[in-house]
Amino acid sequence: MSLAATESFVAVDHLEKLQEELGAVIRGKGEVIEHLIVALIAGEAVLIEDVPGVGKTTLAKALAKLVDLDFGRVQCTPDLLPADIFGFSVLNPQDGTFAFRRGPIFNNVLLVDEINRASPRTQSALLEAMAEKQVTIEGTQYELPAPFLVLATQNPSGHAGTFTLPESQLDRFLFRLSMDYPDAESEVELLFDQAEQHPIENLSVVITSDELAECQRFVKSVRVEKCVAEYMVNIVRTTRRDERVSLGCSPRGTLMLFRASQARAALKRRDYVMPDDVQAISPLVLGHRMILHDARTVGREQAEQLIAELVATVEIPV
Repeated sequence: MSLAATESFVAVDHLEKLQEELGAVIRGKGEVIEHLIVALIAGEAVLIEDVPGVGKTTLAKALAKLVDLDFGRVQCTPDLLPADIFGFSVLNPQDGTFAFRRGPIFNNVLLVDEINRASPRTQSALLEAMAEKQVTIEGTQYELPAPFLVLATQNPSGHAGTFTLPESQLDRFLFRLSMDYPDAESEVELLFDQAEQHPIENLSVVITSDELAECQRFVKSVRVEKCVAEYMVNIVRTTRRDERVSLGCSPRGTLMLFRASQARAALKRRDYVMPDDVQAISPLVLGHRMILHDARTVGREQAEQLIAELVATVEIPV
């Protein structure tokens, strides 16, 4: 193991503390929290999809409070406009000039709450920010702060007053996670956690922006052998050949799988990717990037199960 990797593991120790603190706020969701941290150090956006009231927004707010980053929040409604997210020019009546007033997107962490309640026009305005870490406003390009992370929540599309996210928008998210209902024991703990005050009020920073940047640099240096990269490609290509799939995963899906596997390996304190990393992360990365022939009736869980089945048919590299 290289000296650089050893030094990076010191920063990874803070991620373990971050995982522990988040687990004290969101009970019984260790796997969801781990995946969220994988996305954080991979530097990619996350979509958390579930019914209201299971802790989606609380999880995002707790993450922002535990990481030393600027935080912005947008509550989506059908009348929300792109300017409400990006910002707008304000006229100075004294000298007749315009000054640009930045919107919440110019924070390190942007929580887009109930994204599928925003109109398609506003949803599509986020594409450039999520894919290129920049926005174009009135013909001028603005670089977004680094690191930059979009955490979006949404209620299931069957709920009234929602707009289904198009495939091009879903493709920008590294993961589509689900909180689901807590088990009985965790729900009882939740009641006592909030008996006097919300546990989020007692949180303090556990990882600085410099330490997070070190983790993100380390992720990009995690070694991927050629046979493991070929394994990823073979998994993605099975989604393009399966008769149940009308549109398979794009090369962007392969790139996302590559980066997510590196991030998972880093979180597990390794400087190389194993096939186990690819197998564990594939359903979350690829499940929402396919269009199935029976898409109207097949939900998130069925899509991820299909990916798991396809992964099992691909030969594992030695």
